[in-house]
Amino acid sequence: MSTTPQRVAVVTGAARGIGAATAERLAADGHAVAVLDLDTASGAETVRRIAENGGRALAVGADVSDERQVESAVARIAEELGPPAVLVNNAGVLRDNLLFRMTVADWDTVSNVHLRGAFLMTRAVQKHMVDAGHGRVVTLSSSSALGNRGQANYAAAKAGLQGFTKTLAIELGRFGITANAVAPGFIATEMTAATAARMGITFEEFQERCAADIPVRRVGTPDDVAEAVSFLAGERSGFVSGQVLYVAGGPLC
Repeated sequence: MSTTPQRVAVVTGAARGIGAATAERLAADGHAVAVLDLDTASGAETVRRIAENGGRALAVGADVSDERQVESAVARIAEELGPPAVLVNNAGVLRDNLLFRMTVADWDTVSNVHLRGAFLMTRAVQKHMVDAGHGRVVTLSSSSALGNRGQANYAAAKAGLQGFTKTLAIELGRFGITANAVAPGFIATEMTAATAARMGITFEEFQERCAADIPVRRVGTPDDVAEAVSFLAGERSGFVSGQVLYVAGGPLC
């Protein structure tokens, strides 16, 4: 029987969608998983599913854009689960609008959750990774980083996360830590369903329209993204760092 300690993964925005699928996949890979979302209750369902499948998980409430909450959450995770070895920066929000209608609050909210949140979480967790001489940071970018109408705030944040990731790879590589980004295309989640609602069409129609422009002729699922994160968070990806993996069903122009 192996005496190797169970590695701890932290997934932000893990109550639903891509975050929940990723948390469950990492648990299936053998990690103890901190399911982090805005409040503890939000992550309870993800934790329940992990536990039902024999995994170990902890629901943690924190606003990733709040420095004190982040530091407190990471300290609790380290105490109750163990020092974090994997961080998945997934927490995100949308505040879509055309530039002339976009408010400063729309801009700041998206920037704070995506960019500030990833910075605060990574800064807090990397201390444990440096001490261990091993770590994996996987950050969720998006195909919108290449530009997308009505998403100046979101596109800028997701593009910024790619630069953030490449810099982490340069700075942290000497400590045995890799940093990579996963950039999904269209993924069927509550977030994309909300986009369809704003457009005044059904989610089914929205998916059909988008699938017609995707080479594999289907939209993505949270599990598609979770598979990519699983690889980058695992032992087989130790020589992969500073990369952006587009999970989009085809090449992007």
